[in-house]
Amino acid sequence: MKIAYLDCLSGISGDMMLGALLDAGVELAPIQEGISSLGLANCRLGARQVQRKGFRATKLDVEHEPEHAHRHLHHIVAMIDGSCLTDDQKALARRIFQRLAEAEAHVHGTTVAKVHFHEVGAVDSIADIVGAAIGITGLQVDRWVSSPIPTGHGSVKIAHGRVSIPAPATAELLRGIPLAACPIEAELTTPTGAAIVATVADDFGPLPAMRIERIGYGAGTRELADQPNLARLFVGRTDAAVAHDQVWVLETNLDDASGEVLGHTSQLLLEAGALDVYTTAIQMKKNRPGVKLSVLCSADQRLALESIVFRETTALGIRRWVADRSKLVRRGVTVATAWGRIAGKVAEWGEQERFSPEYESCSQVAAEQKVPLADVYQAAQRAYTEHGPCNQADGGPCPS
Repeated sequence: MKIAYLDCLSGISGDMMLGALLDAGVELAPIQEGISSLGLANCRLGARQVQRKGFRATKLDVEHEPEHAHRHLHHIVAMIDGSCLTDDQKALARRIFQRLAEAEAHVHGTTVAKVHFHEVGAVDSIADIVGAAIGITGLQVDRWVSSPIPTGHGSVKIAHGRVSIPAPATAELLRGIPLAACPIEAELTTPTGAAIVATVADDFGPLPAMRIERIGYGAGTRELADQPNLARLFVGRTDAAVAHDQVWVLETNLDDASGEVLGHTSQLLLEAGALDVYTTAIQMKKNRPGVKLSVLCSADQRLALESIVFRETTALGIRRWVADRSKLVRRGVTVATAWGRIAGKVAEWGEQERFSPEYESCSQVAAEQKVPLADVYQAAQRAYTEHGPCNQADGGPCPS
């Protein structure tokens, strides 16, 4: 598995991201070609070597003619769609701008269609985002991980006046993403950088286990007094298809909850996005039999799920901690049986693959065909063993 890790010690901006990509080996020429096809007047990218507190890094510069255009999302999407970018590059660029538009719309109390891009609609920001989309796609990485994001503190002047750091759009983009404490009085993370990281990063945390193949250094514009103003991009591989992330574990002990309440609460937690919910029989004080309710969730789900537990049960407190997790990489597939298509997942471990039918899919087929659920499971397993998955998990042809 190919992994990229973004070390954002001094924050992240669009030019720092693009500089790190170039420094890690991405070619500038195809990025320039893609930018030129957007229809921006005389927009040229330049990469130069600079020093930041004694460390070498690549500084990305965007040169263009002065302009005063303020673009809406549909203007930028039309530019992307009409460019020479590949489908994957266009899709990633659109996703980043869509996330930006949603953040701006929320901050200003308007709709995505009416959002008026100011700074992020300027030529240099468009070049940074589209260039990053080209570079990220070109790396062909299976999994992106980022360190927690420092924003800096103080204030910064934007099109709407002076605001506190992080700027409103940046803060909205970083909702649910772990932030790193930073005493530096400066804007370290820009809306452009936050949008790129929020869109591409699969996980946030420490450097994952990998064999490092390349390291890219992308320089920020200003010099910082106490640390180098740069972002590091590690690119490497792992031997096994094992992913690593962090989850929150929420637990509470209950000695007066009925089975109906526990079942109802568990269902609500799963519907709200919990990764897993389970109960354990325990012995509580005064020899009371009780139940330990455990919930696994991501950082951005924690508060909402805690609220459900407090609302639906008699819990007076919830214990919580962060747990590191290793997980096999999985992909969704379907198999063809005599009763129709059945969805499942394939987990990869080295050269081995393990197929597991999805319960909901098997249950639906069993009900429609009026056959035992166990028979459907066996048919799905047999179909995968003998014929493999269908060509497409979303409706492509299956082997006969």
